[in-house]
Amino acid sequence: MRIDGRANNQLRDIKFTHGFTKHALGSVLVEFGDTKVICTASVDLKKPKWMADDDERGWVTAEYSLLPSATNTRCKRERDKVSGRTHEIQRLIGRSLRACVDLEKMPKMTITVDADVIQADGGTRTASICGGFLALQDAVNKLIASGDLLENPIIEPIAAISIGIVDGEIKLDLNYEEDSHAQVDSNVILTKSGKIVDFQTTSEGEPYEYDKMLELFAVAKTGIDKIISMY
Repeated sequence: MRIDGRANNQLRDIKFTHGFTKHALGSVLVEFGDTKVICTASVDLKKPKWMADDDERGWVTAEYSLLPSATNTRCKRERDKVSGRTHEIQRLIGRSLRACVDLEKMPKMTITVDADVIQADGGTRTASICGGFLALQDAVNKLIASGDLLENPIIEPIAAISIGIVDGEIKLDLNYEEDSHAQVDSNVILTKSGKIVDFQTTSEGEPYEYDKMLELFAVAKTGIDKIISMY
């Protein structure tokens, strides 16, 4: 039994609140236990400036922020330059969301997904991907209704979850206490059909066996299937 009473293969309580903010075209408050992230999708009806003139695709990108009071000690706002961790996470979110979208079906359009962590207790990047997908999906539905999109560019849903080996046991959806003591730490991102978007697994100490990696993936997939069923 874990410190919060869950079984090893059990997700935390998960909740998605759509339309959480007023002005964004898509907005979702995502809660994984005590981790809470506001995900919003904003739309610019033009492609990024760096795209070539003859490139007719649209683009999906992401920004990630940890609010000062999101952790038990205040973290500074990243006003002028983002940290390496933040840069890594927002690239992961953007890359993951683009993996489930046909960019040619959203020509000359940029959708920016912002993930703002208001409370952190482990798994903020995976929660941001889940909430970010739903905010993106809500925005796309409104763009189709308004006529700004002629067809749905979303290929299939995606979701993400953290998993690791803690005290020698595989545990799904790690909270901060578990994550900080994990011998193996992993983040898994999959499409609804089970295709791999990202599978990052790191040993924090001694190397681990190949069969453990397969078990980590299998348990993570069951968690992702449950998350997507909540969409």
